[in-house]
Amino acid sequence: MDLAMQIKEETFLKEKDRLLSFIRNRVSSTEEAEDILQDVFYQFVAGFDSIDSLDRVTSWLFSVARNKIIDRYRRDAARPKRADLALQTGSDDDSPITLSEILPDFGNTPEDSYLRDMLWEEIMEALDELPADQRTIFIQNEIEEKGFREIAEETGVSINTLLSRKRYAILALRKRLQKLYDEL
Repeated sequence: MDLAMQIKEETFLKEKDRLLSFIRNRVSSTEEAEDILQDVFYQFVAGFDSIDSLDRVTSWLFSVARNKIIDRYRRDAARPKRADLALQTGSDDDSPITLSEILPDFGNTPEDSYLRDMLWEEIMEALDELPADQRTIFIQNEIEEKGFREIAEETGVSINTLLSRKRYAILALRKRLQKLYDEL
């Protein structure tokens, strides 16, 4: 087995459960989550040579999963059973503020679904505008559901610095979303 195939297999075995859980919490059925997971890993295998750094494979996989979920919502108009965009956060109690604290609760009406999609798009655009260090900690903590201690151990950056970066990211998102709320 060549090295690339071994890396792909190890990555699949390591990340499949977390990715499936991430996807499952955002779609309406296990079957749909498994379909999306299969699409994510197909794209991973097909695009393996284009991935810049193997250190960032997990972030890449979660980004692809997020995009596949959004695509599925748009295409099928399917909605998650959890009727809000409150992304699950890590289990650390020392988390400053979270995305769920700045998002409104939504119901299951078509209008709510439309607003949810608008907010999600606004969040994705705002994330793209954040400085790289703030965007990275936000994604790792909010989307990949990693705790600050785990991230600190992986990166060598102190927990206080990570907390500060996350807080700045949330404040920037809050400011951006406030503009959207005001328009609505």
